[in-house]
Amino acid sequence: MPGKYDLPLENPEPDIEEFKRVILRKKSPGRVHFAELLFDKRPMKYLIENYLGRDWVVPVADDRESTKAYLDNLIQLWYKFGYDYIRIEGDETLIGGEKMSIFPGNWKTIVDWDGSGEQRSWANETEGLINSWKDFEQYHWPSVDEISLWPYEYLSKNLPEGMGMFVSFTQGLLENLMNAIVGYVPLYRMLYQQPDLLKSISDRVGETILAFYRKIIGFPGLHGFFQGDDMGFKTSTLISPEHLRKYILPWHKKISNLAHQNNLLYFLHTCGAKEPIIEDLIEDVGVDALHSFEDQIKPVTTFCEEYGDRIGVLGGIDMDKLARLPEGELREYVRRVLDECNSSGGYALGSGNSVSDYIPMENYLIMLEEGMRWSDYGEIH
Repeated sequence: MPGKYDLPLENPEPDIEEFKRVILRKKSPGRVHFAELLFDKRPMKYLIENYLGRDWVVPVADDRESTKAYLDNLIQLWYKFGYDYIRIEGDETLIGGEKMSIFPGNWKTIVDWDGSGEQRSWANETEGLINSWKDFEQYHWPSVDEISLWPYEYLSKNLPEGMGMFVSFTQGLLENLMNAIVGYVPLYRMLYQQPDLLKSISDRVGETILAFYRKIIGFPGLHGFFQGDDMGFKTSTLISPEHLRKYILPWHKKISNLAHQNNLLYFLHTCGAKEPIIEDLIEDVGVDALHSFEDQIKPVTTFCEEYGDRIGVLGGIDMDKLARLPEGELREYVRRVLDECNSSGGYALGSGNSVSDYIPMENYLIMLEEGMRWSDYGEIH
């Protein structure tokens, strides 16, 4: 029930500047800071209605009033649950709350997929929209000049004092190739049969994403880009490291350089095995902090031990444990992660992936509560 975990906070004290110094390992943490990639719609709705006492609003494309109300709810959600920043996805605000991609794709869409009456879309892994140079020329490439910036302006001007904003324009480079434009199975063929075409597609996607980030430089409250781009699965990368270095990572480096040239940070969420490209991400791309960890691949505590002195670490509370552990075991597990990752800085507590539909909200709140209480019995006093 609301109030059981002393959340939402009555008087949050976000400190985006301390958060950044901690993540960059320039300051030992004075408290536990939190980090998330995103909230799925259902937990977001539940927390907004049941804990914040606000009306849930679904943003309607081209309707500013509904989108303002939606953005106000997002601000209060991140603020009242103890975050120093809000992360906003461009797809989320521009497509009426349906998280797909600004790049047209061959999506599979099901209405009433779970009996709730809601619509959900999946990537079509076997068939994309570009299979030839003719398709490339006829594809409706999005123009950044046609994308309204007012949702980002609205957020940047309405953040609570001490809070910052991280922006992700759309899905990542590889994600857009796999999920929207080419399709996962055709991508494998194109890697070997049409490498020049694939290079042109990836460059066009990268140029579009980079052009957007250039447009929001200078917005009040903007502290960095928090791009997502899933590049791995349980045992390896989705395509070879060599192919990632040719088609994908150079664009992440360009985005990272743009951020750093403007005194901003570059965070990257990428699921799956990262070991084959971890040195690329740290040394070449220049990622400031990495997100998405799974205990079966490499526990966040192990990653902190191996790389925590070279790159910031975000989240890492294993999704399976967050979903299924009983309260006592979950509390002990979260405290152990904090003991091993948080004391020296460079770490922020959060889920291993996102606040997903299948996570019991009580467990999400337990994770936050343990972070807020850790200073009382951890190594910070």
